[in-house]
Amino acid sequence: MSTQDLPLGRTVDYPRAYDAALLYPIARAQGRRELGLDDGALPFIGSDRWNAYELGWLDGRGKPRVATATFTVPANSPNLVESKSLKLYLNSFNASRFDGAEAVRATITRDLSKAAGAPVHVAFGLPAIDRGVPAELVDGLDITIDQYGPPNAQLLKAGGESTEETLASALLKSNCPVTGQPDWATVSIHYRGPRIDREGLLRYVVSFRDHCEFHEQCVERIFFDLMQHARCEALSVEARYTRRGGLDINPWRATPGFAMPHAGRDERQ
Repeated sequence: MSTQDLPLGRTVDYPRAYDAALLYPIARAQGRRELGLDDGALPFIGSDRWNAYELGWLDGRGKPRVATATFTVPANSPNLVESKSLKLYLNSFNASRFDGAEAVRATITRDLSKAAGAPVHVAFGLPAIDRGVPAELVDGLDITIDQYGPPNAQLLKAGGESTEETLASALLKSNCPVTGQPDWATVSIHYRGPRIDREGLLRYVVSFRDHCEFHEQCVERIFFDLMQHARCEALSVEARYTRRGGLDINPWRATPGFAMPHAGRDERQ
């Protein structure tokens, strides 16, 4: 389904009852074709971890219950789930009765797995906030920047002997292709290979500023561009996006062999 067909970004009625049909899957292949990627031979592993802060339902006696939750969608699922549709879907639980928290968790697991086309893991609770990320932040570089879109992979440069390190920037910003609203994130890049030029990396991150693309697609683009233009031997890219509509999303893509990163939250989340 194309973004033009979605009833998102338009005024919609507040859901009055649980409705799984509110979920709108979008084929990942649409964004991957632009990168020349074949879904059948992906160069990465990964997942999309959603943190849900506003989850509520009615118990069997009509008493409201509230919870937080984490949803983990595998990157090799054929579909991503559009964020506003997920928010509307979760809102549909608010006035519906369920026989216990496990019934809610099982329902969300079933519905998200069907929408994504692959098993989705659902757990109550949120990861703790990371007070300090062991990475070199490149945002303090004293440079001039004048490119804000489209993303320019030609800005990426690397050279010299192979090294292994983690670089990060809190200046990643793109725009939702459905609503046009800004999406803000901190991106962390752990790599092994020729030393990445810091100034070029920062300019590249900022070149997403006026770009319209889903969170998951932005992270895959960053991964692909770094592999191609920085000649990384091994690479892990994670973006932790700030909360919007009671949800934040944390896509992660890596070359095979990396363990899933620690499931923490940034202070901005």
